[in-house]
Amino acid sequence: MRELNTFGAVLTYAIEIETLLRDAYRETGMAAEAKAADRRRLRLERTRAEHVLEITLEPIHGLAVTDYAELHDVSTDLRDKEAAATAFFQDASPKINVRQAQRVLQRCAREHAAQSNAG
Repeated sequence: MRELNTFGAVLTYAIEIETLLRDAYRETGMAAEAKAADRRRLRLERTRAEHVLEITLEPIHGLAVTDYAELHDVSTDLRDKEAAATAFFQDASPKINVRQAQRVLQRCAREHAAQSNAG
């Protein structure tokens, strides 16, 4: 089980989620959604780079990749992947101790929730 127990691990996994969703959207011909996922991925990469020196080394508890297995299951439809992404971002944001990074994760959660409800 891959633990998401540091700031870097959480943001790296968030970036992986956006990359996975971007690719899934591209495969299904959903260009606007792919572009939105790529914007979120870039925002997360920028946040990780800008705030990596600010973080305290407090461990993060209660997040594991296995909790969001739907994201990696090829048989899961995009709407369920969006719901899993929403859950991850909602779960992760309060655990991050850098306010700007929390805001970025919360924004990702809102965008994924809107996409999940629209689909």
